[in-house]
Amino acid sequence: MERELALELVRVTELAALSAAPWMGRGDKNAADGAATEAMRRMFDSVAIRGTVVIGEGEMDEAPMLYIGEKLGDGTGPEVDIAVDPLEGTEIVAKGLNNAMSVLAVAGKGQLLHAPDMYMEKLAVGPALAGKLSLRDPARTTVEKAALALGKPLSDLTVMMLDRPRHAALVEELRNAGVRIKFLSDGDVAGAIAPCFPETGIDLYIGSGGAPEGVLAAAAIKCLGGELQGRLMIEDDAQYSRCVAMGLDDPRRILGMNDMVGDGDVIFAATGVTPGEFLGGVRYLEGGRAETHSMVMRGKTQTIRFIRSLHMLKNKPLLR
Repeated sequence: MERELALELVRVTELAALSAAPWMGRGDKNAADGAATEAMRRMFDSVAIRGTVVIGEGEMDEAPMLYIGEKLGDGTGPEVDIAVDPLEGTEIVAKGLNNAMSVLAVAGKGQLLHAPDMYMEKLAVGPALAGKLSLRDPARTTVEKAALALGKPLSDLTVMMLDRPRHAALVEELRNAGVRIKFLSDGDVAGAIAPCFPETGIDLYIGSGGAPEGVLAAAAIKCLGGELQGRLMIEDDAQYSRCVAMGLDDPRRILGMNDMVGDGDVIFAATGVTPGEFLGGVRYLEGGRAETHSMVMRGKTQTIRFIRSLHMLKNKPLLR
C-alpha cells in the first residue's frame, strides 16, 4: 500500500468524529452512530483505493451503508480489505463519557479476518509482553507470568477489561491474585490498545468483547509491536457453521496476529470523539472551528503519528 494513503484515511476518521461529536451527552446513541457512519461513507468516496468492507456495520440487509461486502473508494489505487467502526463507543457518546473514537483499518486484499458478529475471548499486551503469554493459560497464570516478565510484583500489575456481568468469575480470580483492575464501560478497541502505550499504566487487556473489534484492535497492535490473541466464543452449531462459511477452518482455535490481520502491511487510523487514554476528543473553538486529535499507524514501518488538526467547519461541505 502507498504510504500517502495514511493521511487520506485520517481524513475519513476525522469527518466521522466531527459528525458524531454534536451528539455527545444527548442520550441518542443511534443518531450519533448514524451521523458517524454517513460521514465516513461519504469521505471514503474520495480515497484512491478499490476497497471492500470485511468488517462493518452489519450484513447488507442490516445496514444501509458500510455493510460487509460494500465497495469503497474512488475505484483507483490498491485493492484492499477495510474494517471500520465509525463510532467505537456509541453509549459513551450518548452519555458524555470518555474513550469514544472513530476507527478504521486497511490491509491488502485477503489479509483481514472476516470476523463474525459474536464475542471473542481476548488477551492483548504491549511490546514488552509480546510472545510471552498464552490465552490457553488460566488468568492467574497469565498475570503471574506477566509480572515475572515485567519484573514487578503482582500488586503493581494493572489489568483492563470491560465492566460486564459475564466477567464476574474472571474478576474474582484476578483480585484473588492481587492485581489491580481498571474497568471500561465501553470502548473495546481502545481498551485492547491501551497496554501498548506505557503512559496509560495498563499492562494487559483481558476478557471478552466483540470479534470485529478484536480485528480492529489487532491491526493497531501490529503497528505498535504488541500482540493480541483471540478465541471466538461459539455458542451453537449455527454460529460454528457461519464461521466456517466465512473462511475459518477451525473456528474454536486460538487466533494469532497473522490470523486476524495477515502478514502484510496494515494501516490503522483513529480520531477521538470524546477524550480518552491516548487521544483527545473533539473540541469546539470560537470562530466556528473545531479541534481533533488523531493517530495513524502503519504496520510495515511501525511509525506512529499523532495529528492535531484545526477545522474551519463552514469549509467542510461533506460535514452535515
